[in-house]
Amino acid sequence: MLITRENTPRWLIFVIDLIIAVSAVLLAYLLRFNFAIPSSELKPLPQIVLYMALVRSVSFVIARSYAGIIRYTSTGDALRVFGTVLGGSFAFVITNLVTFYFIGSYFFIPFSVIIIDFLATSFGMITFRLIVKLAFLELQHPEGDKVNVVIYGAGEAGITAKHTLDRDAGTKYKVLAFIDDHNSKQGKKLEGVDIFSPDKLDNLLATNKVAQIILAIMHFDPAKKQELVDKCLTYNTKVLTVPPMIRWINGELSFNQIKKINIEDLLERDEIKLDEKRIADEITGKAILVSGAAGSIGSEIVRQIARFAPRQLILIDQAETPLHYLELETLEYLVGSGVEFILCDISNEPRMRKIFDTFRPDMVYHAAAYKHVPMMESNPAEAVLTNIRGTRTIADLSVEFGVKKFIMISTDKAVNPTNVMGASKRIAEIYTQALDKTNDTRFITTRFGNVLGSNGSVIPLFRNQIEKGGPVTITHPEVTRFFMTIPEACQLVLEAGAFGKGGEIFIFDMGKSMKIVDLAKKMIQLSGLTPGKDIQIKFTGLRPGEKLYEELLNVEENTIPTHHPLILTAKVREFSLTEIRHDIEELTAMVPTCSNFDIIRKMKLMVPEYKSQNSVYEKLDK
Repeated sequence: MLITRENTPRWLIFVIDLIIAVSAVLLAYLLRFNFAIPSSELKPLPQIVLYMALVRSVSFVIARSYAGIIRYTSTGDALRVFGTVLGGSFAFVITNLVTFYFIGSYFFIPFSVIIIDFLATSFGMITFRLIVKLAFLELQHPEGDKVNVVIYGAGEAGITAKHTLDRDAGTKYKVLAFIDDHNSKQGKKLEGVDIFSPDKLDNLLATNKVAQIILAIMHFDPAKKQELVDKCLTYNTKVLTVPPMIRWINGELSFNQIKKINIEDLLERDEIKLDEKRIADEITGKAILVSGAAGSIGSEIVRQIARFAPRQLILIDQAETPLHYLELETLEYLVGSGVEFILCDISNEPRMRKIFDTFRPDMVYHAAAYKHVPMMESNPAEAVLTNIRGTRTIADLSVEFGVKKFIMISTDKAVNPTNVMGASKRIAEIYTQALDKTNDTRFITTRFGNVLGSNGSVIPLFRNQIEKGGPVTITHPEVTRFFMTIPEACQLVLEAGAFGKGGEIFIFDMGKSMKIVDLAKKMIQLSGLTPGKDIQIKFTGLRPGEKLYEELLNVEENTIPTHHPLILTAKVREFSLTEIRHDIEELTAMVPTCSNFDIIRKMKLMVPEYKSQNSVYEKLDK
């Protein structure tokens, strides 16, 4: 058998190629003389056939055209065959010239026969290889076993996705249809595949077993994407996505780059339009210090800042391994900028003073903080040391060393706080706002909710639980949260920092709040599993300090719009710098005693709206 799992013997390929070559000669003669070869041409035919077969044999041996693995025939193999046959035919032309000029003024082989023979031999050898390849693929993966795939987008990315499937996984997948929004493409065919309008998708999914839909549109409207995915999930069809072209390897899409769509993709909103010129004016050529630079928010701020060519970046974090990974990553895109990676605790005043004195930053992005609510509920002293004293240390040094702007990353948990973490961030907000009114350094606060995929976000937790087979744990069936993607949040931080004049608390439009249980169900479905059947959902009860609903504004606050539709400014109570400084000194003085209740009691006096929930500290509110 030619088509087996073993490679076809080279000698057999050589013999078949030779048979094809001899047959092509005979066919060329028959076609040349309309299937009635005259006797004058029949007489030398055996010698001609023998000579042409000999020349073909030599050319096959020299070019090793028989050496390729037939079932993996590629364009390169076809070009090699074409070149080999062309070389042999060129030898026939030379033979004719020799016989005409040096032997007897006649052509040994009619030129028309040479041309027909060249075409027939090339076609025959290439077709033989393709037939063997297709037969092998069919035996390995019969047509009925192939997985149906629909590609959404019949543009360049869609065509490339089909080519990638054909090249890298054609034995397994069959492109059933293209879907495209453009009327000019609908009803036509693309490489033999029908192009349908989006309203035909339901029928396609209902009448065919479509395993996957590949989204091959670079700028897909978020609302339409959400609707499409919901529709696919009802038919148990997985949704994959093609990465942006800039991430293709050497300009070529790899099959391994076509990934399952994730929950972050579905919660994206329309692209944020930034005033990049204004941001560049603030950052380009400046020394920028980022605290908490190795965290999920801090590291994305670093990536965003890097686009604007700062003169120097001073990246501070107390987490050694994440800072090491950040250093390895930034080597790829921080070319030409001076970068310092500094392992340091921001509450260490002498160490931070040395850093400010050495590098003299123009701007500070303060992202360092403890953020896990239950952990801070159990360790309030650490929340005071890092979130409050650490912020005060950096803020005071910013004033002392003439920093132009200080942008603090806060949280929605600082609004009507119900936990230690939120209260500590609120105190940090109060201090930096009060400090803004007494010096030339401008202090700007940005406040937003949960960030998808950040350290401490439910997304990585749920993803890990799903990979392990469940259960997915949720605190309460009614708990809701606001969500924003990391890049979106950090872009708005840069925008707010560029336009802030000092003293503002900027609030980001987080969209609609989302039930965590709905988020978990969607993630399970996107993994190709069924909630309650393949993966169980388990409710564990609210954790200490946690509340059902997050807020972005204090009840005594209101907002005013800004130049950007996704950024609002909160109008907040003003505090005396002398008073808040005195309170912080008293609070930090309590830390060595490790009396958690004394610390929380003082924090509640400083932030009257701080009311504990689901916490041992609730008794202090009574």
